[in-house]
Amino acid sequence: MSVEPPPLTVSIVGADAESFRIDVHRTDAGGRDDVAVTVTCTAPEDVSAGVRAELRLGATDDPGWLIPGLFYGENRLAGCTRIYPRWVADGTNVERMEASAWSFRADRAATPAVFAWTPVGGAALVTGEVSPLGESGVGFAYEGGDAVLRLEFPYREEPLAYDGSETPSPPDVPLHRWSPREAAALRFSLYRVGPDRHAYADVLRDVHARAGGGESPAWVSPQEAARLAAWGLYRWHYRPDPPRLLETVGFDRAGDREAMHVSWVSGVPYAYALLRHGRRVGNRAYVEAAEAVLDHVAGNLTPGGTFWAQWTAERGWTTGWHPDRKRLHARTLADAALFMLRAGGRWRDAALSNVRVACGTQREDGALPAAHHVDTGGAVSWEGTAGLAWVPALAEAGELEAARRAGAYYRRFVDAELLYGSPEDVDLAPTSEDGYAAVMAYVALYEHDGDERWLDAARRAADWTLTFRYSYDVAFSPLTVLGHYGFRTRGADQASPANQHLHAFGLICLPEMVRLARHTGDPYYLERTRDNFACFRQFIAREDGDFNAYRGMASERFYQ
Repeated sequence: MSVEPPPLTVSIVGADAESFRIDVHRTDAGGRDDVAVTVTCTAPEDVSAGVRAELRLGATDDPGWLIPGLFYGENRLAGCTRIYPRWVADGTNVERMEASAWSFRADRAATPAVFAWTPVGGAALVTGEVSPLGESGVGFAYEGGDAVLRLEFPYREEPLAYDGSETPSPPDVPLHRWSPREAAALRFSLYRVGPDRHAYADVLRDVHARAGGGESPAWVSPQEAARLAAWGLYRWHYRPDPPRLLETVGFDRAGDREAMHVSWVSGVPYAYALLRHGRRVGNRAYVEAAEAVLDHVAGNLTPGGTFWAQWTAERGWTTGWHPDRKRLHARTLADAALFMLRAGGRWRDAALSNVRVACGTQREDGALPAAHHVDTGGAVSWEGTAGLAWVPALAEAGELEAARRAGAYYRRFVDAELLYGSPEDVDLAPTSEDGYAAVMAYVALYEHDGDERWLDAARRAADWTLTFRYSYDVAFSPLTVLGHYGFRTRGADQASPANQHLHAFGLICLPEMVRLARHTGDPYYLERTRDNFACFRQFIAREDGDFNAYRGMASERFYQ
């Protein structure tokens, strides 16, 4: 049930309001208001100013802020070691990147929208990336216990500008230079939603539907993409002694990272893909390379019975990017176990060793460790939802009771609209990768049990995951590489609020998303998955020199 929000206000920022005339027209479009604002400069000379649209929802002690792909609730748990923007109810601490009010440039958001809730209902303001006054902005404030939603024209980044580092940059607060009698027409939408915080999903569906699909941005067909990716993986990432797939290689053939995670950014999932492709097309070299990598990983278990997290040239088998050299991240191990189980054959026993460790450490309430001890396999940490990644591996191995108990435990995080802690590199931040793990887990449970509760969890997890997926194409300067090549961002995923770039890693759960669409009979999930697949059939090098890469290379990240 939706509720009527308080009145919308539009004001002038940075100049005397008496120098402007503001006309606001709202059209009821059924569940949303389409808002047209005309701002006219009445000053006798040039003046610099911005325009702010603001909606005060009312009193709440838990606004549940959501800026898709950018801000989730408080956004950073108090115990998170990574410093990036966090909401607190009172005050501002720039060094800690904590504040009660935040504003961001629109292109940081997967959809330029901001949501909040009170106990009686919520609302969202949604705009486009750009307006006649330049790039738009989204933000919020907590004032006197009230949740306030904001749109800024042009954008404002305050109380600081976040550049991905833990060192805050100064605020970025441009103003538009108005001429006398200049007028600007601004358009945005206001959605009214009820108290159910999953209501964001219906809003984002509407935004996606209104945007329309258009022509595919893909440079190559799926078949050609597979040929190029397999060649790139084999030619540029594979090394035979010892057999490994390098995490990163340089386009200019300098700066190769002599390291391989067993999953996540390299390792078993990619070896498994190369193995399947090599068998499908009859390429013996691909098959032998993939088998060698799987043998290398499977043949080197820790004393605790799990895979190691990473191989490096300096240290050999080691524990990954976390500074604790006794800690193995559960998500890294679980994905490796899952794809090694799918490879089957002589690698199955090594994968099952990992599964036994996971089952042996499971708590009575169903929780699985977020990290394991390298020597014992025992739990090092329980925080976050990284343990959810074990569920599809457990299901694949036939450990269905353990998988069900874990699925039931982690369902509370799905229902709370906050999953966090899956990647090694951002500690307890919410990330798109947490969503991928949840989709894979609950689709696996539904396909084994046929229980509608698992299907509902998979649907909710997919909706949360899609908050990270761009619903529009960022307007790049033609002087940039992405602008020159016409890169279209619709379908790309923001990695996380802490690590703001677009990545292709959502392809890991593409099969589950397709099957979810089939199981639910909901074409929306298929459409968003097709967007994702088409987006990352851009920027895969078709020949040597394509975007300064070699044939088969693809970027790991895109900076929007």
